Amino acid sequence: MSAVDLTARRTDADHLDHAVRLAVENVAAGGGPFGAVVVRDGFVVATGVNRVTAQNDPTAHAEVQAIRAACTALGTFSLAGTTLYSSCEPCPMCLASSLWARVDRVLYAADRHDAARGGFDDRAFYEVFDTPRTEWSVPVQQQPNAGSPAPFDAWLASAARIDY
Repeated sequence: MSAVDLTARRTDADHLDHAVRLAVENVAAGGGPFGAVVVRDGFVVATGVNRVTAQNDPTAHAEVQAIRAACTALGTFSLAGTTLYSSCEPCPMCLASSLWARVDRVLYAADRHDAARGGFDDRAFYEVFDTPRTEWSVPVQQQPNAGSPAPFDAWLASAARIDY
């Protein structure tokens, strides 16, 4: 990966440059053109690159990889107080992951139109969410059953529950 002094405090532009360098290096290594960096107080906590084809994992996007690594490094599921820098506008999955991780902000370099030009048309996913579910090409429907509330009842009754 890129030679970056992880002990030095950097600017937003530096961190975006780092994410872009990671993406370019990942392409050279046979991966997808995406890189991400999680930063707290100006210092790099973790990085990630797209590993979808390397791991045969459609969720192994750079942002998700960086979020997972940051949570491991910090020993928490909450990344409150951090910024996620991405080489490209996060897809809906990565954006949702950022929200679930509670990052304070997300900054990206290229946008969804740049990604589409490269053959990564995330625009289709953004458009799906703007369409009523009844018109989606993949049916997503609730099928309630008598036991459907049971997991949440168990959760609420659990003394070991850690709210998030």
